[in-house]
Amino acid sequence: MPWDWDKLQKQKTARGGNPPQMDDVFNKFKAFKGKFPGFWLIIGAIIILIILSSSFYTIGVNEVGVIQRFGKYIRTTSPGLHLKLPRGIEKLTKVKVRLVYKEEFGLRTIRAGVRTQYARETAYLNESLMLTGDLNVAVVPWIVQYRINDPYEYLFKVRNAIPTLRDLTEATMRMVVGDRSINEVISKRGEIADQAKVLLQKELDEAETGINVV
Repeated sequence: MPWDWDKLQKQKTARGGNPPQMDDVFNKFKAFKGKFPGFWLIIGAIIILIILSSSFYTIGVNEVGVIQRFGKYIRTTSPGLHLKLPRGIEKLTKVKVRLVYKEEFGLRTIRAGVRTQYARETAYLNESLMLTGDLNVAVVPWIVQYRINDPYEYLFKVRNAIPTLRDLTEATMRMVVGDRSINEVISKRGEIADQAKVLLQKELDEAETGINVV
């Protein structure tokens, strides 16, 4: 049976290159744009608002802002209103540099207040069990208070700053207590605390943790 190629081509051209469903969608879209002449203007305004909402940011009085661009450190910003590149390009991390944090060893705070209550459970006992210089076992619970004085070091120089702080603190305290007799551990707590603070700060600085003991 011979094919009428000219007739087939005319039928294809008459139907158009797109399926009927797609033609309906395009026609409806054109009609919608006809009813709303400012359609693209509205879309553009929405996109601009989204970009601006992720670009402006505020840093509080107790904070600094650390900016990364594609994961790389770029800058540290002070308190106030700032502008950065949109989300997905630059990332903001807020670090509270004036807040005093604490880590507890051999105890945990149950309720803070005028009379702070602590829990000294068996689960925390191993943290405070220490061998003195005269081979006695002392229970020495203590608390370390600190600030973040270098946000860059705190975020990027060490993988886990807080576990590092805890490990160095415990090692330092065990070393200081290990050089004292049991009587000195009981009677010279302030002196031991001062010595441990100096040694711990030295270790934290060498490890570049960005932490300052207070």
